[in-house]
Amino acid sequence: MAIQGERHFRLSVAPELRAERLDRFLAAALPEFSRSRLKLLIEAGRVSAGGATIAEPSYRVKPGQLIELSVPPAETVGLPEAEAHALSIIYEDADVIVIDKPPGMAAHPAPGTPSGTLVNALIGHCGASLSGIGGVRRPGIVHRLDKDTSGLIVAAKHDRAHAGLARQFATRSLSRSYLALVWGTPAPSSGEITGNIGRSPKDRKKMAVLRTGGRPALTRYRVLRRFLGGRIALVECTLATGRTHQIRVHMAHKGYPLLGDPAYGRRRGTLALPPEFVAALAGFRRQALHAYRLGFSHPISGVALQFETPLPYDFKSLIDVLEDKSRA
Repeated sequence: MAIQGERHFRLSVAPELRAERLDRFLAAALPEFSRSRLKLLIEAGRVSAGGATIAEPSYRVKPGQLIELSVPPAETVGLPEAEAHALSIIYEDADVIVIDKPPGMAAHPAPGTPSGTLVNALIGHCGASLSGIGGVRRPGIVHRLDKDTSGLIVAAKHDRAHAGLARQFATRSLSRSYLALVWGTPAPSSGEITGNIGRSPKDRKKMAVLRTGGRPALTRYRVLRRFLGGRIALVECTLATGRTHQIRVHMAHKGYPLLGDPAYGRRRGTLALPPEFVAALAGFRRQALHAYRLGFSHPISGVALQFETPLPYDFKSLIDVLEDKSRA
């Protein structure tokens, strides 16, 4: 019995494809699906030849053979609700979407944040253009931004695009640069920060640079501007790895925590700072971190893409006060 929304494919094996693996044959013939997705479909009994089910991805196809594949509709059970949220869309096509995420929006639903997330918004915006990641109709996000970090994030709309982006993330060819306001001025003015990052042994809700264990992490930084005699600096940070809270942890570890960081920031005396800046900082209720540049190769076309987004209003307003008082 046919299932509503199920897709059927009939593919003939060309003469030159003698003894090709079934999963490779399907991946080449149907590039919209990742090879891992096709492997799961094969193992689920969704592929047949001559009326006989083939459940082995390593099965060798034969020239002239007719291969049939049925793909069930992407599942929606248990998914976050689709929600209508205004999104700042920087780029979108049939394969990927790039969003300038506002501060205060979590990327994924979690305990305590079941709705209002970027995933809810993307499901609502993309609708039927989400063909499914691993058979589930959801956006594929391969890198995350903290709830209170603003800036660029890319999501895949289907399996093949998701696999392509994940591969770039794993090989570190997907580039991400951030702007951060930090206490003090890093010395030297440019360099690298290394140190394995893992759960803090003192507070399991936080991350820390560990002497043993954790995962290797590398952050490259460059001081862009100094304010108030070097007491505060605007720093560009580029990630060579993608660990949880990496920039926040690395900068704090070196003694230059981010302004407004509730987890890794340290209370700094404000008596010597201009009162106008102290007031502006009191109203800045998040870490001063913005993902301003994102570069990757389009996972389907291979075209190199790079995007930049300006600082959001709250971050820009803080810098305006710093610039004004630094000139005074």
